[in-house]
Amino acid sequence: MALNIGGLVGLIVFYLITLATGIWASWKSKKEKRGDPTEMAIVAGRNMNFWVGLFTATATWVGGAYINGTAEIVYLPSRGLLWVQAPAGFALALLIGGLFFVNPMRSKNYLTMMDPIQEAYGNTMGSLLFIPSLIADVFWFAAILASLGATMKVILDIQGYLAIIISACTVILYTLLGGLYSVAYTDVIQLVFIMASLWICVPFAMTNFATESIFYTIGRNVFQPPWVGKIEVWDIGRWLDDFLYLVLGAIPWQTYFQRVLSASSAKQARFISYLSGMGCFILAIPSVLIGAVAASTDWNQTDYGLPTPNDRGESALILPLVLHYLCPTYISIGGLGAIAAAVMSSGDSALLSASSMFAHNIYRKILRKKATEKDVLWVMRVSMVAFGTLAGVLAFYSHSIYDLWLLGGELVYALLFPQLCCVLFIPNTNTYGSAAGFVFGLLLRLLAGEPSLKIPPFICYPGCSVVDGVYIQRFPFKMVTMLITLLTIISVSYLAAFAFKRNLLPHEWDISNDILSQYRWIGGCDLKPSLHLSVLWILRQRERNMQEETWLG
Repeated sequence: MALNIGGLVGLIVFYLITLATGIWASWKSKKEKRGDPTEMAIVAGRNMNFWVGLFTATATWVGGAYINGTAEIVYLPSRGLLWVQAPAGFALALLIGGLFFVNPMRSKNYLTMMDPIQEAYGNTMGSLLFIPSLIADVFWFAAILASLGATMKVILDIQGYLAIIISACTVILYTLLGGLYSVAYTDVIQLVFIMASLWICVPFAMTNFATESIFYTIGRNVFQPPWVGKIEVWDIGRWLDDFLYLVLGAIPWQTYFQRVLSASSAKQARFISYLSGMGCFILAIPSVLIGAVAASTDWNQTDYGLPTPNDRGESALILPLVLHYLCPTYISIGGLGAIAAAVMSSGDSALLSASSMFAHNIYRKILRKKATEKDVLWVMRVSMVAFGTLAGVLAFYSHSIYDLWLLGGELVYALLFPQLCCVLFIPNTNTYGSAAGFVFGLLLRLLAGEPSLKIPPFICYPGCSVVDGVYIQRFPFKMVTMLITLLTIISVSYLAAFAFKRNLLPHEWDISNDILSQYRWIGGCDLKPSLHLSVLWILRQRERNMQEETWLG
């Protein structure tokens, strides 16, 4: 196979257009000068155009791992269409986010998802809870970079590491220059390119001479099991667990809140959330069809030959393989552009998300409280380079696109989602409950093992079995871990409040000053902690005297 010069030139032109758009958006954001510089970089001055906001919200979720992973799952003989959960899961996640999470976040003009957590639980817990969010964003970026590298290797016959380096550098550069404005306007171009390119590829792949009709093979397939797939009884718990993880675990991401917080009104933010969910679902259809085509193809009649991609362990590359071997060259190049666009549209979001939270919530609120706006912006830019480099390095070592994509959000689901629910909807929770939930939830998740990393479980839930030497948890342990984390936060918070207020624990042990802080403001004066007991005693004594006077009267 020779280097595809035409495809390489076309891809370079696409990258240059994307970079030029990002630079133009950067210039536009500086010209408008609405709000402070940090607010402009993180939430675009809270004045994002509705249609631009809709496009960027949709493009954020439709990444390279999304379109590659969807085709892979449809194609796999052991999975099929019924196991493709991300499109419906993300659509429901964005619907729930718009219904319940947009208004509480916008009502207090937060900049990041970590703001309410730091406000309720303090900087220490904010720092700890930033870690799973950072890991998720970096893993997400790494997963989509890996998918692009594998795709370019198949279609253009260039080394995957070159694609990873070039793509990472391009994303870092335009995100660094313009913040959310650059990300949003480049997302518009990228999303249009994704929609056009993938839909153009589908009819060519479906009509290839080596492919049976997918409407025939949905029920009877001579090449492998029907691509619709099936869910065995013993897999129902695992299926539900993965689906709920996608629905609820897709909400507590800064990439999502960055979009809804940048809209000009709460009403627009809700509509952006609802419509972007529909967009995610619709944009998965071409990948589903391509996966079905792959499952309906006699690969021996193509230049790929036998054994099949599944037998060679190349199922993760099924989308670029279909584009390369079942479509004309000029069409496959368009499909490659769609994957590159999907990678950049999600990669820039992950990069901006991690750097925004680090600069605003860690650097400005913890490390240097007197930092200027200029300092915060520079820290954001430096962290973009650092996190982008780390994701690029991880992309070299990824072996399964889909596993890495799912793995990135599990800690967010188990640890961050319960914390966010508590700070927004259960105001009486406190730092002690938050810390207990974090530790207990993290411990439970680690002890459950991780099949993609071949880590055996220390806790074998009901239905746990060994398949091909790998432990599989069929019980919905992710959902259980999330619920236990949530219950731990609530129960420990109320127990701690009860123990301190009833003097079962010394007040000096209230190191976070959460429980007794409500008594600190008496008559507009901020009292010292040493006066808490005296003030409480005076208040109680007054209450008793008033009750006695009422009774005597």
